[in-house]
Amino acid sequence: MSFQINQGLFQLGITDNYAILGVKIDADFNAIRKQYMRIARRLHPDTSAFQEAEEQEIGKELLAKLVSPAYNKFSKDDEKREYELLIQTIAARIKQDPNSIQISTESAKKLQTIGDFNQAYETSLQELVEKQYESPKQALARIGEISELNLVYLMRSRPGNAAATPTPPPPPAEAKSEEAPPPRPAKTSFVDKACDRAVQLMQTSNYAKAILELKDAVKREPSHPRCHGLLGLIYVKQNQPKLGTPHIKKALSIDPNQPEAIEAQQLIQKTATTSSVKGKSKKSGSGSGGLLGRLFGGSKKK
Repeated sequence: MSFQINQGLFQLGITDNYAILGVKIDADFNAIRKQYMRIARRLHPDTSAFQEAEEQEIGKELLAKLVSPAYNKFSKDDEKREYELLIQTIAARIKQDPNSIQISTESAKKLQTIGDFNQAYETSLQELVEKQYESPKQALARIGEISELNLVYLMRSRPGNAAATPTPPPPPAEAKSEEAPPPRPAKTSFVDKACDRAVQLMQTSNYAKAILELKDAVKREPSHPRCHGLLGLIYVKQNQPKLGTPHIKKALSIDPNQPEAIEAQQLIQKTATTSSVKGKSKKSGSGSGGLLGRLFGGSKKK
């Protein structure tokens, strides 16, 4: 399925990732991530409320081909900075030649002339975002409308206000007393917070959302043992040990004492033991290694 949009920034050959995710041009990463999670829950086949098979298929395609790639562009610092610089460059270009662009939607035309365009931009954007992915069949049209708002906002914004710009380095600090500053408290990483949210979701048996949280986190920090341990544990609890085993192995290879991975391994062992008891009538050597052996590399055949 091909998705083509010809409005707003798209008409300039630029993929408007802000419009796809329904966030402001100057949105910070926390806002972007929050909106992405909301859209992902809406479009993902396991959590969507779409009744028609066609809508479910379009939603899945939108998530895979538009929404997730747009989010990935912001989740990697280097790509995020590169994209923000591209947006600033485009903003400067359209200000020099505003007649080169086309505006077709009423909300964008109104934004061109209204006095307080900043407030009008946020209000119009919010109205469109509320119904952006309400119907997968209308999603591309909504994205195009939002991109036109973004285009007009870029035209009217002062330099430096269009997109988040890198923070300049602070001026050199004045010399003070030789007393050492107190140590800074350790910060909780993005992935640690994602793991904590996943644990809360597991407590309410919301495994699908917990998996989304953890998959997003493991992309940012592929060697985080707790993240892999939790993913393995969730899959085991959902009776999908084959999906969980690679994560359990990864977690234990990084941290042999990782508690969630050990718990998942014990659950698999318990399942294997139960299966062994039920299968006593079989030949004693036919089940060498059992489920645990098959998953974690049991004894080899001679």
